[in-house]
Amino acid sequence: MTQNSPPLVLPPGLARAIATLPDKDRHRLDDTVTRLHTVNGHLWGTEDRVRGALLSAAQVADCKREIDQLNAERNVLAERADEVLGSLADAGRADAPLHTETLATVVDRLSVLTLRIWHSERAARDELTRRRVPALHGQREELCAALDTLVSDVVAGRRRLPVPARFKLYGRDAAAPAEIKPSRHLRRVLAFGGLSECGKSTSAEFVQRTCGAQRLKIGFLLRQAAHREGLADPYALSARRQAELLLGELNRFADAHVDTRLFTIESVHDDASTVELKQLMGDTLQIVYLDASFAIRVERSGTQAQAVAAKDEVKMSRGAHQVAALADHVIDNTRSIAALRARLRRIAAPPTVTALRVATPYGLGLPAAVASATADFTDAVRAYGPGVRLVALTGSPGEGSWIAGWSDLDLLVIAEHEALGRVQKALEQYRTALDGAASLGPTLVTPGELSARRLTPRLAFVLHQLQQGSPVLHAAPNLKLPTISRDELALAAVRELPQVILTMRRLRADAGPATLRQLYKHLVLACRLLLREHNQWESGPDRILTAASRMPGLANLSVPSLAEISSAWRDGDTDRAFKPVVAAVDQFLTWYAIQLAA
Repeated sequence: MTQNSPPLVLPPGLARAIATLPDKDRHRLDDTVTRLHTVNGHLWGTEDRVRGALLSAAQVADCKREIDQLNAERNVLAERADEVLGSLADAGRADAPLHTETLATVVDRLSVLTLRIWHSERAARDELTRRRVPALHGQREELCAALDTLVSDVVAGRRRLPVPARFKLYGRDAAAPAEIKPSRHLRRVLAFGGLSECGKSTSAEFVQRTCGAQRLKIGFLLRQAAHREGLADPYALSARRQAELLLGELNRFADAHVDTRLFTIESVHDDASTVELKQLMGDTLQIVYLDASFAIRVERSGTQAQAVAAKDEVKMSRGAHQVAALADHVIDNTRSIAALRARLRRIAAPPTVTALRVATPYGLGLPAAVASATADFTDAVRAYGPGVRLVALTGSPGEGSWIAGWSDLDLLVIAEHEALGRVQKALEQYRTALDGAASLGPTLVTPGELSARRLTPRLAFVLHQLQQGSPVLHAAPNLKLPTISRDELALAAVRELPQVILTMRRLRADAGPATLRQLYKHLVLACRLLLREHNQWESGPDRILTAASRMPGLANLSVPSLAEISSAWRDGDTDRAFKPVVAAVDQFLTWYAIQLAA
């Protein structure tokens, strides 16, 4: 109920009967009756407004529409209350006399009578009105006694209740207004709330830029809905109706942008409509409240304290500060930008439990000595407990194409920061055990970095490979990892390719037989990134170079096979492989420059 309206007190007999209901039904009924009483309060206020003030024709039309909408909502809520109250009846007495109205109808009458008493007491300025108040209290006592008697008769089976459906139209074609639900295309919505200068717009902009969210303003959505419905002032409607209008517009945007997986709306200033919107949308809506002290907000605003305070006063009058109690996430925005962005990324794209394929080092095609050293390392870090979340050999070992004397051992370890010191000691023992049999390239990352999506393009690709089935050596139970889509990898390729091209040019400038391995690997990597931009997902150097040779305008890259190049490298006979690799690098760099020329 609103601050300026009386609570609805149910008579004791009905309250005792309700107390016997299961918890779920009791809570549902309490919520429904509370909302029914709230709607009746809004109805009273709207009817007073349309009768009392000098309104324009557009304002009168708005009030009439609001009355229709509130009445439709009132009937839906009464039917919903009867669904629960009907379970109190004894179903075994089909021959019992039929009562003329349902229990919820009497409760609705009690709600209206409670409001009439309250308004009459406030308006009792003359003798006639003052004499009316005791009579109204008497009517309420009689109605409560009659309701308790009816409840007793219904529970005992001495009375039957009529079918609760009201079939009210209120100008609509449907028999009853169906409750609006989120569209199947509306997958996730972040609603940002908070007081002035707390970081709502900055946060929404960051989520838009990094997560591809569609950013919308609540005021814009309500104006669009009002225009569509022929309403002059949507803010005069009930909180429930505002929430329905907002969800309707969100559904329209989602249905028109089916590839958009995330929407943001700002700013959440009205706690009442926010409650209703959350009830309509459930977990599809995530309410994010940004909190910061007044002094910090003034400092960030660059304006006078009075200006910020004035904005706060307006927002707080609408209940903006109370949104914190409703929020799914409350962010203390007094810390660093890095902390804020990490939290936003976790909220916008939360990590999920990932099913990973666990294998032993002996099943990865590694030489016995390398596999044994790898197994010892895995056992050592596994013994550190939950601080070490994942260990995996990435790249060629996972693809089954590791070549002794040519391939590196690219190792990924996900561990808490506190465990990294012990992991580093285990790495020293690992290198000693390898005894030069392979070059070890470890990547150490914390779970927090991953969940905040502080990822290099290469690390994002490794996570994608693991989620596609590449094996790991150790994974903690219920490990959560960020889900990496192919679209994200394609964008990452756009960012990473320029650095690879620059490195290729530097290697080409210092080209010699000793740079064969680096030149070849960067050529393969550049081709792999280029293919990702074109939504082609090849693995294995030979297949990657063959696929790249089919790019428009790029002639066949005549490069010896990986087996030939790696054999020449191991044998120290690099001359025969060096020239064709350099020629292919020159060919690729020339083609790349032409593609980007004006």
